[in-house]
Amino acid sequence: MLHCFHGLPVQGVICVCVCVCACRLRVLQGHVVLAVRHHGGETERAGRLPDSSGFGCVTSLPLGASKKGRDIFKLSHHRLSVEDVVAAVGSASCGAISLFIGTTREDQSESGKVIGLEYEAYEPMVQSELAELCRRLRARWPDLAHICVHHRLGWVRVGEASVVAAVSSPHRHDGQRALVCLLDGLKANVPVWKKEVYEDRKASWKENAECAWASCHGNHDAQTMIGQ
Repeated sequence: MLHCFHGLPVQGVICVCVCVCACRLRVLQGHVVLAVRHHGGETERAGRLPDSSGFGCVTSLPLGASKKGRDIFKLSHHRLSVEDVVAAVGSASCGAISLFIGTTREDQSESGKVIGLEYEAYEPMVQSELAELCRRLRARWPDLAHICVHHRLGWVRVGEASVVAAVSSPHRHDGQRALVCLLDGLKANVPVWKKEVYEDRKASWKENAECAWASCHGNHDAQTMIGQ
C-alpha cells in the first residue's frame, strides 16, 4: 500500500491514513472515546472536545492538587476494605463521614442469572478523571475534608463490594450531597468497564445509564464466552 504514497511527505501519508481510519471507525461512533496523553507522564485531565465528525475526543490538561484535604484513589484486584476507606477520610475537624458501598447483586436478566462481574479500567485516565471530579466537588462544597474511592478490578462475586467511597465533612449535608455527585461522576466519566457473567459462562459488557453515550444508542451488549 505504501507505494501509493510515493512522493508524498510523511505528514501527507499520516493525514491520508488518519482519514481512512476515521471513516472505518465511524461505525464505532458513540461506543469509543479517544484519549491523548501528555508525553513524560504528566498528570492530565480528560476534557471532551466537540468534533465535526461526531466522534467524542479526549485531550489532556494539567491538574491542580487540593490544598485543604486528601483525594485518595485506589484500584485493586483484591477485596475492598471498608475500614481502610473510612480511616482514610477520618478527621478530627469533621463531624460526618458519608459512606457508600456498591456490591454485585444477583440479578436475573434476559441473558440469564448473574453470578458475578468482571471489571477493567484504563488506569492512568481513571486517576486523572477522579482528580478532576474531586476538584469540581471541592469547588462546589469548599468545606469538604477528605475524599476516598477504592474500586475493584477483575472478578467480583455476587455480594462482594465493587466500589467503596467516602467523604468527610464538618456537617453531614455537604458530605452527603458531594457523595451522590461523586458516584454519578464516577459512573458517567471514569473509564471503568464492567461485564456481567452468567451461569452458562456467557457474558455481556454493560454500560452505566449515566454515561453520555449510553442514551445515544441504548444498551447494546456484546455477547462473549468466558474462558474460550
